[in-house]
Amino acid sequence: MENISLSGKIALITGASQGIGAAVAKAYAKAGAHVILLARNVAGLEIVDDEIREAGGSATIMPVDLLKLDELDALGPTLYERFGKLDIFVGNAGMLGTLGPLTHADPKEFQKVMNINITANYRLIRTLDPLLKASDSGRVIFVSTGASVTKGRAYWGAYSISKAGLESMASVYAQETANTNVRVNVIDPGAVRTDMRKSAKPGEDPNNLPAPDDVVEEFLNLAALSCEKHGEIIHL
Repeated sequence: MENISLSGKIALITGASQGIGAAVAKAYAKAGAHVILLARNVAGLEIVDDEIREAGGSATIMPVDLLKLDELDALGPTLYERFGKLDIFVGNAGMLGTLGPLTHADPKEFQKVMNINITANYRLIRTLDPLLKASDSGRVIFVSTGASVTKGRAYWGAYSISKAGLESMASVYAQETANTNVRVNVIDPGAVRTDMRKSAKPGEDPNNLPAPDDVVEEFLNLAALSCEKHGEIIHL
């Protein structure tokens, strides 16, 4: 793995209390960034925060429920007041929902999945955009899935639909920031040993899957000052 320095950078990671989000946060902190850990699970955030500090890194815990969309609008001004900028935003948080036929989906759960997987990311981009543009190297990384392919994936319902929408939104934002210092990309990490994967594939042997720590390299590459990729979907 290339030795990438994120010294002096401010990074916000959603879904940072476990899984890929926690692994990325710890990798960024190890590379020198101050990481802002955002999730609803306070206990999980505290564990990640402790691990980062024990390793010599620095972090800020930010307990936030992404379903409270109106509260997300205040995040940009709050971070500006505290840090003055934001260099890296990783939109990792996601909700799987119940898998099954689309016509059997519960409307309330369907909307909940859409709100977490795409609407919350839109609201975050909306409030964080000025801070990312204030950075000399703003980096935005969204986490998607192979289930978002253009034709969708049968029985993956709102998850597949929302992730396809997320990729489209990332493409739109990338085009609109083409003449700025901001770089916007999407990572499809593939099958990873996470709780979400276990829910989707309960019969699968998790020992055959890569751990979250095994997929952080590309997150470091896309966060680096040297990153030239923009508007891409990277499949791991």
